Amino acid sequence: MKKILFIATGGTIASAKSENGLTPALTSEELLSAVPEICTLCTVDTVQPYSLDSTNMCWRQWVHLAEIIRDGYEKYDGFVIAHGTDTMAYAAATMSYLVQGNLKPIVFTGAQKSIEVPDGDARRNLFEAFAYAADDRACGTHVVFNSHVIAGTRARKTHSKSFDAFSSIDYPDIGVFFDRKLFCYIDERPECGAVRFYDRLVPEILSVRVIPGMDPSIFDYINANCRGVVIESFGVGGIPYYGDNAFEEKIAAMMENGVRVVITTQVPHEGSNLSVYRVGHIIKEKYRVLEASSMTTEAVIAKMMWALAYSDSRESFERLFTRPVGKDKLENS
Repeated sequence: MKKILFIATGGTIASAKSENGLTPALTSEELLSAVPEICTLCTVDTVQPYSLDSTNMCWRQWVHLAEIIRDGYEKYDGFVIAHGTDTMAYAAATMSYLVQGNLKPIVFTGAQKSIEVPDGDARRNLFEAFAYAADDRACGTHVVFNSHVIAGTRARKTHSKSFDAFSSIDYPDIGVFFDRKLFCYIDERPECGAVRFYDRLVPEILSVRVIPGMDPSIFDYINANCRGVVIESFGVGGIPYYGDNAFEEKIAAMMENGVRVVITTQVPHEGSNLSVYRVGHIIKEKYRVLEASSMTTEAVIAKMMWALAYSDSRESFERLFTRPVGKDKLENS
């Protein structure tokens, strides 16, 4: 029987009522005791480094979680992380870069309702997370939620209240559960191999959503205070020209100052292609601005934090950022 480490961090799944609303309160042992069938799947050790609403989780905690996994990698066959849903997509994407090539699965799960709610989704999600982690076909980093197995770099929270909270953006589910049985659609094991752990991220980045008529002077702040910026543009990508070159000049100034710039799209599906329209083609050809292409915004942000930590030049950053990791970039993108 496989041995799985259960890492509890709080979130709705572990929440209880308080005078100020729901707050994480239940322990990892209490979560496990609510789903006794898990003991038929694997043996479990538990650790609880945090008890946080995931709104309060960030890169510091995710680096720590990667360290816990690194320290237990030889001892355990897989890892299940109970995490709040609000930042789970960012967490799973970040873990996909902090731990690469892992044959042993890292599985994020959580719930839209507390595990204390009898007709909620917590018990099913927790059981299926362990069922996937204990399966011989499992590897890499994934989100298991509402019977879907989603690659960590493709997950996005698309529903704020319903049980079907997460979607796989522009990539099929890795597998699904039906009547507690796992059906895998994609064999990922050939892509996994020698595990590599990373322990640094650069958090001084900002994501800016372009709106019609916005003042580009916001980029002056970014130029003075940030190491990188993700520009969420319209359609397939581009920057506005409102009778002048203000946006273009601000981007050129940031790049000249060593700020890494990546352009993505606000559109949920099908990615960016700066070559299509003049508003994108100019900055791509003139300044060699990087674009997200098929990557999700969550993956772009996570990968930028990782690539900044392990690069010392524009060229080395570009090499790391454009190298596919964990299905973050689709073929021909």
